[in-house]
Amino acid sequence: MLRKSATLYRKKEGFKGQKAIVLPNKIVQNCEELPLIKNLFITDIGFYPKAQFHFRKRSIGISQHILIYCVDGKGWVKLRDEEREVQSGQFLIVPANTVHQYGSDEDNPWSIYWLHFKGLLADDYVSILTERETEFVTAVNFSEERIRLFDSMYKTLESGYSNDNLGFINMCLWYFLSSFCYDDIFHAPYNKAETDAIDLSVEYMQQNIGLPLTLKELAAQAHISPSHYGAVFKKKMGYPPLEYFNHIKIQKACQYLHFTNLQIKEIAYRLGINDPYYFSRFFSNIMGMSPLEYRNKKH
Repeated sequence: MLRKSATLYRKKEGFKGQKAIVLPNKIVQNCEELPLIKNLFITDIGFYPKAQFHFRKRSIGISQHILIYCVDGKGWVKLRDEEREVQSGQFLIVPANTVHQYGSDEDNPWSIYWLHFKGLLADDYVSILTERETEFVTAVNFSEERIRLFDSMYKTLESGYSNDNLGFINMCLWYFLSSFCYDDIFHAPYNKAETDAIDLSVEYMQQNIGLPLTLKELAAQAHISPSHYGAVFKKKMGYPPLEYFNHIKIQKACQYLHFTNLQIKEIAYRLGINDPYYFSRFFSNIMGMSPLEYRNKKH
């Protein structure tokens, strides 16, 4: 067992400095009907600091998904028949309608930000957050931005349940949950010192956008064998290296078309493509329209 059995002292709430908001049923029903909100919205939200003896047990689960983000101390969670420790810097997800119980460590009680959420697309977020239901406790980088976002949602709800307030906080919820789904991307702007070989390779592509780089050259620059480089690059970026390089070229071409009066052939040359006709076909295959059509549409 990961927890001690001080059953007499367990409690659901009542912690010094705690804050919590539970939306009235009428407001939840309103969220279920509003077009911009019904796909994903908060039903409960709060923060429990040093929540000693905090404990919850639900024998049949609840209709909302639960996210608990531990920022200090530790606790535990039991889903179905599996029990896990939850440490500072980790978050846990309890899917809707799942038998569960969780609580704070007695000797080192957790401080947690938590919320309940539901909506037509909530299951899709939970699938990502739990890595297709294989991992319910996950570590994330600490981010002041994530905490500020949580506080913004909470303070907005404190000021009332107007449709404008509900629209704002539930649009923020997409971003907040995304910070857990895609932690590395969310954290990247605040952690520039930690740059791996693939990040450096993308920077190299951007700096040499006018060259016809090959897979062998890119792999050599990253100090990785071509076969391994291709596999690692695609795993992180979602595309093979050369296809990704082409996307960067087209992105730059779009900027030239949008912000300059350069002729099509000049843009092609700047991107390392000597044949303007090939460039036009290349651009059309990716963008679905010719460079000239794109320029006319944008202006």
